[in-house]
This record gives sequence, structure tokens and C-alpha cells, in this order.
Amino acid sequence: MDMPLPLGAHLDELRRVLIRPVIVLVVTFIVAFMFQAPLKELMLDPLWRAIDILRESKPEVLTGTGLPFHRGDGRLLVTLSLGESATTAMKISLLAAIFVTVPVILHGLWRFVSRGLTATERRAAFLFVPAGLLLFYAGVITGYLFALPYFYVFLIDFQAMDTTAVFQLRQSDYVDTFMLWTVSFGLVCDIPWAVMILVRTGIVSIAALNKGRRYVLMVNLVLAACLTPTGDPASLLAMFIPMQIFFEIGLLLSRFVQPRARIDA
Repeated sequence: MDMPLPLGAHLDELRRVLIRPVIVLVVTFIVAFMFQAPLKELMLDPLWRAIDILRESKPEVLTGTGLPFHRGDGRLLVTLSLGESATTAMKISLLAAIFVTVPVILHGLWRFVSRGLTATERRAAFLFVPAGLLLFYAGVITGYLFALPYFYVFLIDFQAMDTTAVFQLRQSDYVDTFMLWTVSFGLVCDIPWAVMILVRTGIVSIAALNKGRRYVLMVNLVLAACLTPTGDPASLLAMFIPMQIFFEIGLLLSRFVQPRARIDA
């Protein structure tokens, strides 16, 4: 039987485990910053695809907002301070570095934590942790490729109807919204995984979740309101409905992973 290590030894081991992710994060950030111009173009791609959609369906909307009709016709974003472009480059470089480093962090933490788990717990964690990571990245990619362009179409169309304001898209505002929604899509796709983890670990039971569904609905509504940058009802529903659907999916799948002692009738 393994002898328990003192607290100092555990902390020293944790420090060694975290060194590699920190190094990967720093190196990846430096490399990403060197390629910040292509990263900015990648960040703008959903907006350009929204413009392509509007050009084919509602060209008058683009005319009303003053946005260019084709890539290369003009710049989309404006900056209002001298350091705004550099700050934006640092933000998107850090986001790219975090996306690359998260698997390394989880692998290091797994090596640290797994030694104190039983064989059954290790098998369950080995199944659930990669699943959560894959679902997060799947949500990020799906949101980037499909959800963001149509969300931008709605926002541009709404902006075109406002005859009281001149439309200018600030770079810092755009990157903040892009980062918020990109991460949000990943987290929303992780809702079934989170529900399954709660049930599997015995923190809550399926019966309790069924009984408290109305509270879950209210929590999802509040979270959707916090994650929606514009605050309009359409955007709120666009975030809330998938959250509620994914909760129901997680609740359904939890029946296959719940502990035997907690199997509901």
C-alpha cells in the first residue's frame, strides 16, 4: 500500500505538474502573437460570412450600415485609441494559447489526482474528462462555423433599422463579444456532460433534477441573460433554448451512468 505523502511533498509535486502547462502557455502565446494578423483575420471570418449572407439576401442592409460588400473592399473595424490594436492582438493570442494549453493542464492535473483515486474512479474520470473537453471544442467549432455568422446577420439587420445612429464597429468591442460567444458555445455544449458528472458522483439524483426542473429553467434564463451581449429577447432566446435542450439531453443520458445505489424507479 502506498504511504501517504506529507502536504509539502504534495505541493511540490503539484508545482512540478503545473510547470509544463505554464511553459506551453507562454510559448504558445508568443508564437500566436507573432501570427496575430492571421488570427485577427480568423476572428473576422464569421463576420465576413455574415456579410456574404446579407449580400445575397438583403443587400440594402449592408448599404444602410455602410459595411463593405466584399472582402478587401474596406476595413470592418475601427480603433479609438493608440494601443487598441496591440491590446486586441494580446487578447486573441492569449485565447489561442489557452485553447492549446487546456489539454496539457488537464493531463497534468490528471497525473496528480489519479494517484489518489481507486481503479473504478480512475476509469470513470478517464472516460468523462476527455468527453467534456471534446464537447467543449465541438461547441466552439460549431459556434464559430455556423452560429456566429447568423447571429451577426441578425445584429447587423437590427442595426440597419436604427436610423438614429451611425454604425461603427469598434475593434475592442468586437473581440470581446467574439471571445465571450465563442467560449459560451463551448460551455453550452458541456451542459450534458456537467449534468452526467453531477449524477454520476452522487451530488444530485435524477429525481431531484426532475423535481427542480423549474429552478434549472430560471438558472439557465439568468445565465443566458448574462452571456447575451445585446440583451434583446431574440439573442436571449438564442442562448437560452440550446441551454435548456442540452440540460434535457444530459438528464436523459444520466440514466445510463447513475450509480446503481441511486437508480430511480
